[in-house]
Amino acid sequence: MHKILRYLFLALFLGNFALFAQTHEADAHGKSNTEGHKTESTEKEQFDVGALVAHHLSDSHDYRFELPFTHKIFHLPVILWTDKGFSIFPSSKFKGDNEGKVVVTDNKGNRFVRKHEVIYYADKLKNTEHPSVFDFKTRPLNFSITKNVIGILFTFSLLFLVMYFSAKVYQNPKKLPKGIAGFVEPIIVFLRDEVAIPNIGKDKYEKYMPYLLTVFFFILFSNLIGLIPFSPFGYNLTGNIYITFVLATFTFIITTLSGNKYYWKHIFTPDVPKALWPIMIPIEILSMFTKPFALMVRLFANILAGHTIIISLVALIFISGTLIAAPVSGFFVIFMSFIELMVAFIQAYIFTILSALFIGLALEDHGHEHDAETHKQTA
Repeated sequence: MHKILRYLFLALFLGNFALFAQTHEADAHGKSNTEGHKTESTEKEQFDVGALVAHHLSDSHDYRFELPFTHKIFHLPVILWTDKGFSIFPSSKFKGDNEGKVVVTDNKGNRFVRKHEVIYYADKLKNTEHPSVFDFKTRPLNFSITKNVIGILFTFSLLFLVMYFSAKVYQNPKKLPKGIAGFVEPIIVFLRDEVAIPNIGKDKYEKYMPYLLTVFFFILFSNLIGLIPFSPFGYNLTGNIYITFVLATFTFIITTLSGNKYYWKHIFTPDVPKALWPIMIPIEILSMFTKPFALMVRLFANILAGHTIIISLVALIFISGTLIAAPVSGFFVIFMSFIELMVAFIQAYIFTILSALFIGLALEDHGHEHDAETHKQTA
């Protein structure tokens, strides 16, 4: 386990160096496009922190393989569902444009533009409009292989390998677990003994352990991978609200399907005077949705905020335009990286324990209430 932590700390240091290099490259690229007569203050203004943050944190139809002082762009396939059927073409046809200026025409006559990584029909988008996600007249259904899709596949592949080699260690019962297995086993035992059993119950927890373990390790691996800002890492998965929405939706579905008669009785016939039912029933129904909503927003906001702070701290060097800021910025970047390392574990734990708590509340049989009434009648 100590070796794994040492490798992780080394990756964080290298990652901060890579992020510095990438930011320097972006700054140099912006300056190379300036005219010779522009002043130094004008050049500083050209360094767009918002664009840098968006570049590192947003999803993209292009995959940028980045290492210190070098990069290569891979154009991913764009897969769209339109009124005329599927439309498939490489993202290179947009020629790097992300402002809706380059129009791509497919072999079926559809015309598309890409603006802020969202693909629209070229003839139905106005420059000042931001159509809804469900406005399918303005934007086609997008099934494209994006950077985040690559990140999810990479995370699950890494997770599969870790679990496979961890399980392989136990084929020899006389051999003590070490290495990856020594790192994974205490976490699994902790989740079983301190999360699943206390919140769900000793006789019911086993049914839900696969989900709790999957969601914990997926969030943990996604958080850790996102802290290393060079390829093949650096994906902002849990900082994407669509991904946290899907995770929270799974918890909501499992909780709802697991609800027993006491759970639904508490919602639709709460134990209060009937005169209060018109107030309490809507509140109880709303609470069914506020719980997964809180799961979604908590994970998304914490991870996104941490990544934004780290990138912004690196950008301070180029905003100030002086090397004096480099040591200060570097210190705070390393400090925040260690904070985010703790946050990676904490957020995975919080999401998992709250999921177990919600499932446990849906399974609670309120047998203790019956015992209390029996004891009262006997007395």
